[in-house]
Amino acid sequence: MSNINPKTYESSTPKSVAFLGLGVMGYPMAGHLASAGHQVTVYNRTEAKSKAWCAEFESARSSLGAHRHATTPALAAQGADIVFCCVGNDDDLRSVALGGAEGGAQGAFSGMKPGAIFVDHTTASASIARELGAAAKLAGIAFVDAPVSGGQAGAQNGMLTVMCGGDAGAFETVKPVAMAFSRAFTLLGENGAGQLAKMVNQICIAGLVQGLSEAIAFGQRAGLDMNQVLDVIGKGAAQSWQLDNRGKTMVADKFDFGFAVDWMRKDLGLVLDEAKRNGARLPVTALVDQFYADVQNMGGRRWDTSSLIKRLK
Repeated sequence: MSNINPKTYESSTPKSVAFLGLGVMGYPMAGHLASAGHQVTVYNRTEAKSKAWCAEFESARSSLGAHRHATTPALAAQGADIVFCCVGNDDDLRSVALGGAEGGAQGAFSGMKPGAIFVDHTTASASIARELGAAAKLAGIAFVDAPVSGGQAGAQNGMLTVMCGGDAGAFETVKPVAMAFSRAFTLLGENGAGQLAKMVNQICIAGLVQGLSEAIAFGQRAGLDMNQVLDVIGKGAAQSWQLDNRGKTMVADKFDFGFAVDWMRKDLGLVLDEAKRNGARLPVTALVDQFYADVQNMGGRRWDTSSLIKRLK
């Protein structure tokens, strides 16, 4: 069964691209690139996933040639106009871009041609984005930090919101290609700005989900039909994406809808580290981070972020 849902693709000149990291986000994102007519070379730490991806998208052949898989990031990046990446954290990203303990010969930067662009969709720190931006410039390539919002469903539907930091020229080159999996693709500043914007996004979500959790738990204790209440308040000032998409699943005690608690704690750790550096006061975010730690201790590491309500029941 396909990991992507049909999308109408705007015409874009076919490019030779690479995609590094075929997790729950990267796999469908790479699939949208293939379906949009680009020639895609994929790399994944578990090679079986790369082979499975190539088998699934074999019929979406590009005019530039068949899709392929590579055994190292450097080999995947060879000849690519754009190298996309979506991995787990700063250390994973540094290893894929620059090479691990075995040296840079395995890293994507070492395989990229002059003028190529590395686009990172990992949610990572602003400092690693700046570090890799500087390293890319020395290597004669460009780097764009481009974390995404929209979750697994957004990746499968090709409707991600992408927050970018980097050179304007590189951004303009990448945008028509990346719209294969995006609903919005926006430049917000220099390297690091994309990651900082994603932190703003996660701060907003943390507070919204906690508020929604408390509201639903309160209403249930009061004996209200919370599905009916959500329908009513969803037409007023309380409306939000979280209410529309997670409210009734929270009422139903279902928490298997994508973005996991473990991932949210990783993201909030990045937020709180950055706040220490810039002096921002985030009392609610710090509290919700500890609430997510409670959910982890309840066995909810892989529950989605709306599982905050489990603490209140």
